[in-house]
Amino acid sequence: MNIGVIATRLNGTDGVSLEVEKWVRVLERMGHAMFYCAGELGGYASSGTLVPQLHFTHLQVHALSERAFIELSDDVEELLADIHSLTTQIQSALQDFVEANHIDLILVENAQAIPMNLPLGVALKQLIEGAGIRTIAHHHDFYWERPRYQRNHILDLLDSAFPSDAPNIRHVTINTIAQRRLKARRDIDSIVIPNVHDFAKPPVRIDDYNRDLRAELSFTEDDFLVLQPTRVVRRKGIEKALMLLKELGIPNTKLLITHGTSDEGEAYWRWLSREAAVMQVDLRLVEDRVDTQRGQANGHKIYSLWDVYPHADLVTYPSDYEGFGNALLETVYYKRLMVVNSYPVYNADIGPLGFDFVELDGFVDEDAIQHLKKLLDSPAKVQEIVTKNYDIALKHFSLEVLEEKLHQVLDTF
Repeated sequence: MNIGVIATRLNGTDGVSLEVEKWVRVLERMGHAMFYCAGELGGYASSGTLVPQLHFTHLQVHALSERAFIELSDDVEELLADIHSLTTQIQSALQDFVEANHIDLILVENAQAIPMNLPLGVALKQLIEGAGIRTIAHHHDFYWERPRYQRNHILDLLDSAFPSDAPNIRHVTINTIAQRRLKARRDIDSIVIPNVHDFAKPPVRIDDYNRDLRAELSFTEDDFLVLQPTRVVRRKGIEKALMLLKELGIPNTKLLITHGTSDEGEAYWRWLSREAAVMQVDLRLVEDRVDTQRGQANGHKIYSLWDVYPHADLVTYPSDYEGFGNALLETVYYKRLMVVNSYPVYNADIGPLGFDFVELDGFVDEDAIQHLKKLLDSPAKVQEIVTKNYDIALKHFSLEVLEEKLHQVLDTF
């Protein structure tokens, strides 16, 4: 089949873009041809169809989001009219993409789950229902899971397009909590396909390219390098990582954040920077030096995200909420010691499988600090733990598991 992937962006190190790449690899080895349409393209999707209005940062799209969720415009009819005006343009572009590439099936990536682009969600509803084209709607996080979308005057629109439903749509959720809530709220059935990683492929090690990473990023070999492999958004709970490192008290500790601040603004980053200064934790943001692939930019060497993990002495993942947890699987893959906050999906779908992490229960407590200190003093115990975690993830979260699940979904059409 010709499968068309539609999303707001297909580029960079955000969780959706990274997960789509894994789906693409599996679908291609199943014999399907992949095509891409998004508001930002790069890497595996760089040859796709670029439609700027699909990106959530497009000026018109962003303005509509501000009116819908921040300003709460009293003139709802005018807001809806403006949404539908841009919807018409986007739907036309999507139709052209489908026809030009002879698309047999659409794979919608989160664009009908979280309303970062309202006109895109509505345009997809109209396209899918009008054309009757087979569709897999891959939902990473729903609007009712995010506080920023709770206050609005357009609930009817959200409940009809985020997600839409039709006989030709198959819904995929990434955890059992989302599956249950989608059924309860909208009476929509879905299959759970968790996030995965290519555990069969050997990981990047320290090699001639990345050997100088510490020096290039102004770290020394003696620094205790703690990796926070996430975007800088409030739900990532990065302040808990700061408190953890303050209480841990290891000399020359550096907290390295690999992803950017652009998704939700700079306010949280500014606050984190102030907190880090007060706690005397050395906090570094290196988004300008880390990307999905190795390369050069602005006269500097660019490292892939996978180059960073081998240099990490510890990984922190103190999120309050995650749709699943790409960074958790990546850490297991690289066999690194990890501190994780017990966010809801972790408690429901990951922790019960038997993983062994240093767990926080919403805050940094003395038991977690002492447990971590003991582990850091026992490399043999750490090696035992990370090997056990790898074996569990290989069984439950591999590309082979994804392929089996995708066969199940495609067989329902």
